[in-house]
Amino acid sequence: MQPKYKIMLKGMLKKEKCPREVWFVYILECFDKTFYTGITKDLARRLAMHNNGKASRYTRIRRPVAMVYHEKLKGRARALSRECRIKALPRLAKEKLIQGGA
Repeated sequence: MQPKYKIMLKGMLKKEKCPREVWFVYILECFDKTFYTGITKDLARRLAMHNNGKASRYTRIRRPVAMVYHEKLKGRARALSRECRIKALPRLAKEKLIQGGA
């Protein structure tokens, strides 16, 4: 993760002392077998957006996509932090996470 993002996330986590909102970090498997990681407050709506080509440029050309993993977190900052850590993982580690190996 780039240093500027580490600083930004650290600041967000400090400000978010008592997070109440539930956020999800998710992994999609695209048609070409690549993975896409993101965050949302509504999994079903976000998956529909990805499959309708309205969510991200990456998944727009790799449809259809399937949700293969998600986890619940309290607060947007924690979800963003977890998303960054997952994105930094190599493919084999992501596959292990998806299979339940944490």
